[in-house]
Amino acid sequence: MAKTFRLPKEQPLLDIASYTRGGPGAANRLTPEQVEQIRRTVHRAPEAVVKVLPRSSNDLKAVGKHLDYIGRQGHLALESDDGQQLHGRIGKELLEDWDLDIDDVRRQGSLSAANGRNPPKLVHKLMFSMPPGTPPQKVLSAVRNLAREEFYGQHRYALVLHTDEPHPHVHLVLKAVSEQGERLNIKKATLRHWRSQFAHHLRGLGVAANATERAVRGENRSAKKDGIFRASIRGESTYMRARAEAVAAGLSNRIMPGDLGKRAQLETRASVFRGWHAAADILSAQGDKRLAADVVRFADSLVRPLTDRELLARNLRAVSRPPPRQTKVI
Repeated sequence: MAKTFRLPKEQPLLDIASYTRGGPGAANRLTPEQVEQIRRTVHRAPEAVVKVLPRSSNDLKAVGKHLDYIGRQGHLALESDDGQQLHGRIGKELLEDWDLDIDDVRRQGSLSAANGRNPPKLVHKLMFSMPPGTPPQKVLSAVRNLAREEFYGQHRYALVLHTDEPHPHVHLVLKAVSEQGERLNIKKATLRHWRSQFAHHLRGLGVAANATERAVRGENRSAKKDGIFRASIRGESTYMRARAEAVAAGLSNRIMPGDLGKRAQLETRASVFRGWHAAADILSAQGDKRLAADVVRFADSLVRPLTDRELLARNLRAVSRPPPRQTKVI
């Protein structure tokens, strides 16, 4: 089935690297929107976050459990796409209202299994979050406005605000198949678009919010999958433990494990650095010398990228290093 969303060609949220390209078609002027995004980025405005949570959403039981989980087993009211406040453990009722036919799900599941594929998702589980200190109700309002613009009349959805962690965040459950029978496949461009719109709606509510690529901000390590991240916080991540053990073994043998992505990271870093300086030149030519100076300082502050392996190695060396000897004072 055709995708519901027709997005522009996939592009970074702030294409700094393009400013390094020469030739007749090179950019020689920045739009007011680009200038404002550059200003937000170099002044390190809080970054909006949009995540797609792990799969486990291809059968009714799993989806119902997730709906009850984000509603804190009935203690929090979910807000539906028509603005109703849904109280209690309403997972089963909501799925019935959304016409998720169990027989059709089983049929698709058997067809998928025959092809060696997982059954299709019934819903997409999204999370929109902002750093600690962001007004929670404004985060909720921004997601509500985004959902109304992007999904209303097409995909059924329900959302709820969580404030039990330092960063306020909104869970949104989105029916994967639209009312017109079109299945939504979420791609990187889709997430970029939603993240940009989330930040846009936050700014409309007076909240400083930005949406730029990680590399443009000088950050190279990608976010860990939600399960790995939460397990690592608890100290229970087998994935992170295995990575640490591999690095420790390499250090004990004085062999640092290689990382195939290192060269690509360094090339990206160099491209971003050139892009920021090119943007500074354009800003200076446009008369915004103060922002141009801020851009140069920001670009010069970008640190050398470290892979996960290198970061683990640095931390292990720090832990294993003997404490400095203390001189007795007589």
